[in-house]
Amino acid sequence: MTPREIAHAFAAQGGVHRHIVGGGWLRLAPGQVTDDTTMCLALGDALLRGQACGRPFDTALIADGFVAWWRGKPVDCGNTCRRGIARYLREGTLEGPPNEGDGGNGAAMRNLPVVLATLGDEAAFERVSIAQARITHHHPESDAATLGLGRLLRLLLAGAGHGATRAWADAWVAAHPAFAFDPYPGRASAYVVDTVQTVLHFLFAHEGFEPALIATVNRGEDADTTGALLGMLAGARCGARALPRRWLTRLDRTQLRAITDQAGALLALGHATTVPST
Repeated sequence: MTPREIAHAFAAQGGVHRHIVGGGWLRLAPGQVTDDTTMCLALGDALLRGQACGRPFDTALIADGFVAWWRGKPVDCGNTCRRGIARYLREGTLEGPPNEGDGGNGAAMRNLPVVLATLGDEAAFERVSIAQARITHHHPESDAATLGLGRLLRLLLAGAGHGATRAWADAWVAAHPAFAFDPYPGRASAYVVDTVQTVLHFLFAHEGFEPALIATVNRGEDADTTGALLGMLAGARCGARALPRRWLTRLDRTQLRAITDQAGALLALGHATTVPST
């Protein structure tokens, strides 16, 4: 939906979509998650499986996890993700050639588990982020967004404040000018540049978790991905106590438990892999 269509559909709520109601083009039940969440969980499970079986950060295990996710019939699967998984099944290759058609947001969208699992090791963060991304997306803007949002998340988890994170974002945009978000261009599509501009604009325009997320999803278009990424960053900034209770109680309980358990396990892994300072 476009912002105008959302405002019309939710006119009775002041023209703003504020509540978890289900529906949409996927006809989801209230609190049901989309493919963004389930693919993210598949990546996290692969990272934990690799640690448990003595194959830490094994890209083949990640690719196998994506295959299992795809065969499990998720509610949706983006064309680029589908194409990359099909290539892996057909050729066994963990990375396709650079492709202008790979500039979508799927790799950045699912990278949260890598950030948590490598929290103490910057080199591992970069290596594993790019490896998981290029199973399906091999594009410089996808790479830049995956690493950039991941590094911003690392800063927020370390407790960086507004001034430090905004300064970091401005410096990052100076190095990657395609992602300039101020003034906001106004597009929220699945093209990774549009996605990142939307997420960064609303992250810095609103201090609170709820107003930032509401403003983001009310831009419409690829709102589950922009919402997921904004929620990732604003959640790290604001903490769990900022999450609206009325939203938490609507979430699918099985998925909520899976997310909570996995996040704890990944954080434990991330702290265990801390590189000692010298």
